[in-house]
Amino acid sequence: MEIKIGIQNIGREIVLDSAKDADEVAALVSEAISGGKELRLEDEKGRQVIVPASVIGYVELGAQEQRRVGFGAL
Repeated sequence: MEIKIGIQNIGREIVLDSAKDADEVAALVSEAISGGKELRLEDEKGRQVIVPASVIGYVELGAQEQRRVGFGAL
């Protein structure tokens, strides 16, 4: 699933692909914002992204879909 994180006063957004589902990510985001902690997410390659909750502008969760392979998926 693709996750986009907008940072306050920054023009670029952080984009990462995660193996977690939308409900898990939404729970992590709301916990970080309500607790004033940092948001920690891991992408599919094992890299961690840590964002302080105080600077998060928005979090956009992409649609969860299975990856299609081959020419028959058109």
